[in-house]
Amino acid sequence: AKYYNRPMCRDMFPPRERFRFADPQFLYLLILLPLLVIFFIYSNYRRKKRISEYGDPELIKDLMPEVSYYRPIIKFWIMWLVLGLAIVMLARPQFGTKKETVKRSGIETIIAMDISNSMMAEDVVPTRLSKAKMLVSRLVESFTDDKVGLIVFAGDAFTQLPITSDYISAKMFLESISPSLISSQGTNIGEAIRLAVRGFTPQEKVGRAIIVITDGENHEGGAVEAAKEAASKGMQVYVLGIGSPDGAPIPIEGSNEYRKDKDGNVVVTRLNEQMCREIAQAGNGVYIRVDNSSSAQTLLQKEIDKLAKADLETTVYSNYNEQFMVLAWIIFIFLLIDILILEKKNPLFKNIKLFH
Repeated sequence: AKYYNRPMCRDMFPPRERFRFADPQFLYLLILLPLLVIFFIYSNYRRKKRISEYGDPELIKDLMPEVSYYRPIIKFWIMWLVLGLAIVMLARPQFGTKKETVKRSGIETIIAMDISNSMMAEDVVPTRLSKAKMLVSRLVESFTDDKVGLIVFAGDAFTQLPITSDYISAKMFLESISPSLISSQGTNIGEAIRLAVRGFTPQEKVGRAIIVITDGENHEGGAVEAAKEAASKGMQVYVLGIGSPDGAPIPIEGSNEYRKDKDGNVVVTRLNEQMCREIAQAGNGVYIRVDNSSSAQTLLQKEIDKLAKADLETTVYSNYNEQFMVLAWIIFIFLLIDILILEKKNPLFKNIKLFH
């Protein structure tokens, strides 16, 4: 499960070149093209019918040697093509990728989220995990020029999203988090913190925060030591304890039953606030209790705002290279050809059969 479904970040891997329209609503005007063809065919039919009323079409043709049969048709198709290209041009075709490096003043934050089975307890509505995801989503929405990364952990830990300024991807990967991502159960907070320490950029003089969201049932040990190591490198460890000290049973997904131990007793998971406080204190951060109110969100935002902001260089890929100028030149050439093709035969070229 450690390497299963590992995502890639758009800041690290540029998107493939692709074609798109910036204003695709104008493409509905293309329905005019077949209507014009039908109208043109009908007009030609009516014209031929009127001519045949005056006599034999071949004899009438000899009486009008300067009238060309094919040139009006060719001019129609040229203008038909020009109209189609103009509609496509209005839709603003775009192709390719554009790479820019921009500077933003912000901080770097890596969120380590506990996804062990105990996070499915319902002492926090709707569940501990769902509440944690909502809290992180609101935190990401408050970011502007900051970078954020996402780590999930249980008995093991892995990076769900490398540190990035792509908040859309962050929220998308956040929605996919569930206990099934890691098969090894437990709560290895120490490994999650050590992985977060390695996940920051090498840039200097920037505020860095590690936010651990857990119920505090640390089964592996080493969390306090990992927090001290992070603090020694200038990173602050904030711990959000989610759940209640009184505890709650763990529901079994898809049933009305609760998880039981090997003796058949219902397992009750309790928030270990003492452990959470020790980790936060060792990491030079603060401990915040998460309950059914929004107070934790407010307190966390105040602490994050205290961190020093620095100019962060971010590589941004965008798909908006305009291609309408190519169509404009093609339209200009076809209009020029249309002007040069006269409705009637030019007497200077009467012996040339082209467009007769």
